[in-house]
Amino acid sequence: MTKNESPKPADDDAAARRRRLAEVFGDVLPETTSDERGGGASADDREAWYRENRPPHHGG
Repeated sequence: MTKNESPKPADDDAAARRRRLAEVFGDVLPETTSDERGGGASADDREAWYRENRPPHHGG
């Protein structure tokens, strides 16, 4: 591309598409992992979640 040429329309379309996707879906991946953040739920909290969300056909 010479300095007098403008970017290709396809480049503009791709950039616009990326902007629209970012607006709709936001950041898909977090900046840090749960290991890096530390803290988190205890084993008891995780077990409580599974008990609360257990399907009825699994008995209880």
